[in-house]
Formats: sequence, C-alpha cells, structure tokens
Amino acid sequence: MEPTITSKLPNLGTTIFTVMSSLAVQHKAVNLGQGFPDFPMDPYLLELVNKSMTDGNNQYVHMGGLPALRKVLAEKVFSLYNTAIDPETDITITPGGTYAIYTAFTSILSPGDEVIMFEPSYDSYIPNIEINGAIAVTIPLDFPDYTINWEKVKQKISAKTRAIIINTPHNPSGTVFKENDIQQLREIVEGTNIIIISDEVYEHLIYDNQKHLSILRYPDLLARSFVCFSFGKVFHCTGWKMGYCIGPAGMMKEFRKVHQFNCFTSNSSVQFAFAEYLKDPASYLTPSVLLQSKRDYFENIMKQTRFVPLPSSGSYFQLYRYDNITNESENDFAIRLTKDYGVATIPVSAFYKNPVDNKVLRFCFAKKESTLDEAVSRLLTL
Repeated sequence: MEPTITSKLPNLGTTIFTVMSSLAVQHKAVNLGQGFPDFPMDPYLLELVNKSMTDGNNQYVHMGGLPALRKVLAEKVFSLYNTAIDPETDITITPGGTYAIYTAFTSILSPGDEVIMFEPSYDSYIPNIEINGAIAVTIPLDFPDYTINWEKVKQKISAKTRAIIINTPHNPSGTVFKENDIQQLREIVEGTNIIIISDEVYEHLIYDNQKHLSILRYPDLLARSFVCFSFGKVFHCTGWKMGYCIGPAGMMKEFRKVHQFNCFTSNSSVQFAFAEYLKDPASYLTPSVLLQSKRDYFENIMKQTRFVPLPSSGSYFQLYRYDNITNESENDFAIRLTKDYGVATIPVSAFYKNPVDNKVLRFCFAKKESTLDEAVSRLLTL
C-alpha cells in the first residue's frame, strides 16, 4: 500500500505555466507564455563552456562557487554600483535564481513568521514561504501602473514581520523601482530586524536608459539583504539553471548552511566559462539593447491588434489589456487564445494568491522576430 503523505503545500496543483505550455504543444500554438528565449545565445559563451568541459573542469568546485567567478562578480558589482563586497564570504553561486530565493527564505524563516510580498508576483514566492511554515502577507500593486502603495506596507508591518521581498525589474509587469521606492523601503526597515530579499534576476534587462536601482547600491539596505540574480535570464540560457546570491557575511553563512546540504555546489564547467566571459563588461551591458529592440518590435506590430499595451521598463515581458475585446476572465480568454487562435500567453490573475481579474495577459517578447510575427498574424484573426 502506498504511504499517505501530508502535503506541505496542500493548496497547490499544477502551475499555470505547465498548463499553458501543455496546451501550446497540444494546439501547436506560438508560445509567448513562458519566459524563455527561442533565439541563439552568444556562441562565444558556448565555446567557453565546451572548452571548459574538454579542459577537464567537470568535478566539484568550492561549495560557495568557483573563486574566480566570485571574484569577477565582485569586480562587476564595484564597477556598476560602487559597492565593495567580499567574494569569499558575500557571494554564493546557485543552480538558478529561484533556488537562491528559496534558500534565502529557508535560511531565515521559522513557523509563524510573516513575509510581506507584492502581487502580482513570481509564482515561487508563496510556496517558498509556506513550505517553511511562514505566512505570506500579500499587498496588491496599484493597477494599472503596478506601483507599491507604501502606506499599505506600513499598515501590514507587525512584530511577526521577518522579511519583505521585492522584485525589480518586476515579473510580470515589467515595472522598475524608483528612488522614492528605495527611500520608503529604507524608512520602513530602519531600526527593525526585517530582512530584505531582493529578486533582481532581470538586473541587466532594463530599458529606455533607466537605471537599475539594485539594493547593492545602498550599503544600509545591503546590510540586511539577500540579493538574488540569474545568469540564465541575462545570457539567454535559462535551461542551464545558474544564478547567485549576494548578502552580508553573517547572513550568507546561514544561507550556505542550507545550500551546503541541498545541492552543495553548482555546475562546475559553466562556472569556469562565466568566470572568463564576465571579464568583458559588454557581456552584461549589451543584452538590454537586444531585448529593448525586441520589446519595441513587438509593441509596434501589436498596434495592428486590439490589445492595449501597458508600459514595460524591464524583463522579458509586457502586459496587454483586452477589456475592449471581451469580458471573459483572464484564464478563460488565455485558454481560448491558445486553443482557437494558436497563441499562448499567461493570465496575470495567475500571479495572485486570490486571482484578481483586470483583463490583462502577459506576453513574452524574448523571441525571434519571426516568432513574434507569427503570433501577431494569428492574433489579427481574433
């Protein structure tokens, strides 16, 4: 007889991403739902990985990550943000940005703790919080700008508040933090024991000459933060599942306790390749140019449709309103678009614990122009 398991995540089923991707395959739809590129990555990075493997860099590296990679990341942080971090104690290489976020939560949360988070949000946050016995305190972003109402945040702070998780550039909306957001955050956490988890996986995918306001810019905030990043998102290799986390030495020590007894270390040959690749700043300064061109291209051809764009200042994504097309729920309309018109998207209501229906869909524009063209040609038949 199969043993009975008491689920630690009893309210979760199959994610919307799995559902929509399965529907996309079934109906041969153009998949603008999941956030992965369908265009080639830099062949030089592939060459570096191949060389690393053939050179024999295929065994475990240091638990915290290859020292040479951590060193070049520390140099990048100083160059971009004028912040000195210790590559030995303050950086851990992880198998993806999502893993970094999970490990950060697991290293700090105890049953009954509260975490303030903003919706719509990346779908891993709430399960990460709840599997640790903590409580997600959700605050809706103000629609349609998807900005934070900091007065609501102040009202939600309690003696149980252990952490606040922020995300800039934001998934799914593409909004980015402004200086006022940083100042409000600073005032809220000052003098408290609240930890910040900053999801910055789209750090280098920010558009229109806007500045990425990384927590790494602000020493007082960094002193209480885990800052999480993704190589996969920036360098168009999401399947490699490579990322890293930066935080103060004392906090990182706890982070590594969880990391050490989970995956222990990350892909060695890829770390050697990134250590070489990142020596050239163009490697991380140019992706925003490419992705902005794709955002602009997609927005331009979408003008032919009846969808109405909301501004996207970063990430792989742009939200589009459809309330002038149909009154269907986001979930129903997304499914119908996939089945009847062959274009897969993600309903933004899926990014809320309790779905909010603003008649908005998320489109991923990190695709070849031919893919985007085909999607729009199908949407024109709507």
